[in-house]
Amino acid sequence: MRSSPVEIRLADGRTLAIVEGGDPAGQPVFVLHASPGSKLLYGPHAADAARRGIRLIGHDRAGYGGSTPHPGRVAVDEASDVRAIADRLGIDRFAVWGYSSGGSLALGCAAVLADRLVAVASLVPVAPYPAEGLDWFAGVDAANVADFQLLTNRPEAWRIKLSEEVREMRGLTVGQMFDSLLSYSSDADRAVLTPELLSFAHEQMQDGLSHGPEGFIDDHLSDIRPWGFDLGSIRVPLQLWHGTDDRLVPLSHAKWLADRLPRAEIHLEPGEGHVSLFVRRIPEVQEWLASHF
Repeated sequence: MRSSPVEIRLADGRTLAIVEGGDPAGQPVFVLHASPGSKLLYGPHAADAARRGIRLIGHDRAGYGGSTPHPGRVAVDEASDVRAIADRLGIDRFAVWGYSSGGSLALGCAAVLADRLVAVASLVPVAPYPAEGLDWFAGVDAANVADFQLLTNRPEAWRIKLSEEVREMRGLTVGQMFDSLLSYSSDADRAVLTPELLSFAHEQMQDGLSHGPEGFIDDHLSDIRPWGFDLGSIRVPLQLWHGTDDRLVPLSHAKWLADRLPRAEIHLEPGEGHVSLFVRRIPEVQEWLASHF
């Protein structure tokens, strides 16, 4: 089951676009997408959710797809949007899983939505910047380091560059996206780059960037702002997942976070990459989340 997109209006006048998948009568689980990304749900994940009695809910983060931009947003603001969606849908208790940049935002949900959450899973998140005791850029691709330096030193030039890159991304074919994914893919990642996954990744990217670069821009800007919550305050059941062969988010980020999440269940998966973890491990994540209702 995949619903048509629905827009809900927030108290501040913004709108958020959502879709649902899985079992419409099931236990509600929010999915927080990567960057760039969108509300669209991966078919095999939705099918797994349906088998487990899970109602999956995806939404466009502020500035992506059909959701209004929220300039100046920080990581913890995503938790407020999740709460607002749950309120509008009449949902009291729910779970959350987030992937990549969405994994970091899932930690924010865990920190500030304890009154509503049954459990949270954070997959391949980045650590906050700066992070005491962590060389944030160790193992990061040189091109990404250069972009970060441009962002911090010449923000207007960076915004122009990123806007142009978004225009190019919107013109990519599925084949060209495959070529770009290969640049940071491990052997495990290459093994899961099937036509089905590539088609989904292309559709999700195009959906998220359909109205311009603002969501992508604001995601990057939020990376250099304080997250707005304390990792040590997290008390809800939490899983942290990372692959030891992740070529996009260094394993050191996961280890740094794990040291500051003493109550979390840590999964550092040997041989898994950034994409392969998303493809292979979500059924385990969803089984675990469902067990907490």
